[in-house]
Amino acid sequence: MAQSSSTVRKPSARDKLLDAAILLIRQNGFAATSVDDLCKTAGVTKGAFFHHFESKDALGAAAARHWGETTSGLFASAPYHDPEDPLDRVLAYIDFRRELIAGEIPEYTCYAGTLVQEAYGASVDIRDACASAIFEHAKTLEADIAAAAERYGVEVDAPSLARHTQAVLQGGFILSKAAGNDSPVRESIDHLKRYVEFLFGRRASPSKET
Repeated sequence: MAQSSSTVRKPSARDKLLDAAILLIRQNGFAATSVDDLCKTAGVTKGAFFHHFESKDALGAAAARHWGETTSGLFASAPYHDPEDPLDRVLAYIDFRRELIAGEIPEYTCYAGTLVQEAYGASVDIRDACASAIFEHAKTLEADIAAAAERYGVEVDAPSLARHTQAVLQGGFILSKAAGNDSPVRESIDHLKRYVEFLFGRRASPSKET
């Protein structure tokens, strides 16, 4: 039975601030995003801000944890888990990441990656929250990589290769920000797929148009 409109949970001031942080920091960076900007975008007062977060750093870290939780649901339900062959699942993951490259740069780049590049030295809490979001996601690839290595008789360090996929993605995001377009991250993902295919002895697929 569908919920009635009266029982649908409305976003709290805290939720609104978390969403505002993810939106604005991806767009403008951490330093350029003020508490006033966050409150205005969230539609809450400064009093509400400081009721939920003792500082902008605290919000930034909380938003990184929120980002990790939110995106984990997206990836857990994604169709790249469907193939029977574990290598096909790994390659389908790479394809899925390419499909997510759409819209303006802030819309497809990683909040945790954006935040940690700027604030890793200023806040241990921010650094640790961003590290958790990035590395915990990488760990979700390890089982498929290990299974593919066993199936294809290839010696691969599954955790290391899983982290490498994230290094390629985060590096591609940085290059796309520098270039002002999505071509660098798309070509980085294409190179990653060819590398994985080569590593496992799979015939490389044709390059996709950018």
